[in-house]
Amino acid sequence: MAYTLTRHWGKSCVPAAIVAVGAAAAIACQGDIPLPAEPTEPEAIFAQSPGSPGGTSLGSPLFELDFAPDGSLLAAVASVGVVGIRGGTTDLMAALPGANGVAAVGLGNAYVVTGGSTDPGQILPTSRKLFRVSNGGIRMVADLWAFEQAVNPDDFWHDGPTAVESNPFDVAVLDGGRVLVADAAANTILEVDANGAIDWVAVLTPLDMQAPLIDPQPVPTSIAIGPDGAYYVGELTGFPGYRGASRVWRIAPGSRHVQCPSSACTLVATGFTSIIDLAFAPNGTLYVLELDEASWLGMEAAGFAKADGGTLNACNVATGVCSVVAGGLPVPTAIAVDRAGGVWIAEQETMLFAGSRVRRIQ
Repeated sequence: MAYTLTRHWGKSCVPAAIVAVGAAAAIACQGDIPLPAEPTEPEAIFAQSPGSPGGTSLGSPLFELDFAPDGSLLAAVASVGVVGIRGGTTDLMAALPGANGVAAVGLGNAYVVTGGSTDPGQILPTSRKLFRVSNGGIRMVADLWAFEQAVNPDDFWHDGPTAVESNPFDVAVLDGGRVLVADAAANTILEVDANGAIDWVAVLTPLDMQAPLIDPQPVPTSIAIGPDGAYYVGELTGFPGYRGASRVWRIAPGSRHVQCPSSACTLVATGFTSIIDLAFAPNGTLYVLELDEASWLGMEAAGFAKADGGTLNACNVATGVCSVVAGGLPVPTAIAVDRAGGVWIAEQETMLFAGSRVRRIQ
């Protein structure tokens, strides 16, 4: 199965984060789009030092990383499922093709979300669902696609022939067996309880680019729980892939049925390009990972390979001030921070489908 960052929306194309669409990866868009000015089971060995060119080689595409309580690293690899990494070994923790996001909840336990597609031929029985993986067993917790079909929370602004879409892309654990899910195609943050009951927390609304520019869809690709208990969300933003249009939001803990922006959902930082992941460090620093400074569209145009390169940023959520940690990264798709504050990153080897590498970057 191959993956692409595009989907169709009227006369434009919108990325629903990474969506399975068959072997060909292409963009089909019509019309003249005015653009704004650019803003002024593999063997593995861990990298021995921060910034080392080595790392752990895995399958691809790899879309999420998370640390388990024992210090091992879990990777959501869409081609196979959830892979555990510890020391010089890896093992397939759960065979779950289409895995987009993973969040550890204990030793041998994790929540996993699977993605969706606009191509019915690429939809699997496991697509667009939340699973609990426990010591090798796999149990479906909730059908996220069924919820989108029944409720479609963003329908107050998103209408048209493809208004009902779902591509769950990231998951974060709350207490009491509850989890948050960022559904990229639905432009929605969901909460699922331990019994599988689903409710929507927030709907992200498009950035107003002012006519004649197109307002890109938000496309939430990442969610992280802050030290204050709030929910922090990063956007990829959709077609036409404007640079500097991606935002980080803060949603008040316990929120229900809120819009972003509102008093319960406020901006933390702006000016990013194609945010693909977020992660908090023990000291409260928020790391923001940008897929490519040329945007996801630029990466696609480069053959799903590095165009300008991705960027890792460190942000103070209280002030909204961010600084660059590393730039020119080759198609980075995920980050995780260990208990000591070490930052680990997943990058693609040469291109998105050629294999992934996990290494410590800081």
